[in-house]
Amino acid sequence: MLLAIDVGNTNIVLGCFDGREILFRERISTAPQSTALEYASALRTALEMYHIPVAQITDAIISSVVPSVTNTLRQAVDKLFHCDALVVGPGIKTGVSIVIDDPATLGSDLVVDAVAGIHEYPLPLIIIDMGTATTLSVIDEKKRYRGGVIMTGVAVSTEALAARTAQLPRIAYEPPKSVIGTNTVDCMKSGVMYANACALDGMVERLEEELGSRCTVVATGGLAGVITPLCRREMILDDDLLLKGLCLIYEKNR
Repeated sequence: MLLAIDVGNTNIVLGCFDGREILFRERISTAPQSTALEYASALRTALEMYHIPVAQITDAIISSVVPSVTNTLRQAVDKLFHCDALVVGPGIKTGVSIVIDDPATLGSDLVVDAVAGIHEYPLPLIIIDMGTATTLSVIDEKKRYRGGVIMTGVAVSTEALAARTAQLPRIAYEPPKSVIGTNTVDCMKSGVMYANACALDGMVERLEEELGSRCTVVATGGLAGVITPLCRREMILDDDLLLKGLCLIYEKNR
């Protein structure tokens, strides 16, 4: 079996594959101060929850945007599974042509999303990944990664609003009863939920206008499931997009 690990700034997403079948998807906190033993313990716990013996994991692949955690996780994988994890980075075969100014600066998570998107959906394609930051990636009909957009993430902007004001509380990420809020919490929920949905609608429209073609739009990431249903533009929700991309990259480099 293959263990796929995506290290984000806030969470680490774990996925276990038997062939191309995803057996589970779980999240643990990204903790740069954690040791290899602590991460190994977290990996073991996730497997035990789904009754998967450690000995059945024969391979692992890691995508990471937190360099300080990458090597620690590699050590954890070696300690627990006795295998050397493949790390997505320069020299890894992806099948994606990256035509931005400096391809080496493109986050590995965006590359992995693109690999899965090209394999799963009609081109051209816009991929929305809603994590600590919200990113939009544009892939044209020739499978070229053309560039994209980086926006402040939903949680980051909401936490900043609560932290920088004296009377605004932290809120749950759920839509209010109506767009016109009648109390402080509902006003904040409307501003967070609907404003981000409108931003995605507007950015997709402008990206398509610049590309000169209507695109398939796919959304993934921790908060995609609560924001994209409020969008007016049709979007495909795929929570497993990044894990699917890791599995595909592993197969290309095996």
